[in-house]
Amino acid sequence: MRLIDGAAASLIADAMFALSAPSRVQILGSLLGGPLAVGDITDLLGMEQSAVSHQLRVLREAGLVAAERHGKRRLYTISGGAVRELLTAASHVAGLGEPGDDSQRGKAAGIVGI
Repeated sequence: MRLIDGAAASLIADAMFALSAPSRVQILGSLLGGPLAVGDITDLLGMEQSAVSHQLRVLREAGLVAAERHGKRRLYTISGGAVRELLTAASHVAGLGEPGDDSQRGKAAGIVGI
């Protein structure tokens, strides 16, 4: 049996908190296709720019996304394969198949693109 020490448990809890808001999961889903700027995410999800920026800050602080400057724009990307694997696993647990799968069940649940 492998135990999770206190420091690791704290990091895992922070990541789980960051994933506890549907809007943050949608933002991560939008980033599966590649880097995006705040304005791109705003357009894709129909969210206010300030809300997207706030949610990206939470995701960045949890280490789930990274930001890189490209000229005047800051592009956001998913931080590594572990986050992609987590989204895939969570989609399977929810019975949705692969993230981005346009199955009828995914469409009915309103989560196409994640």
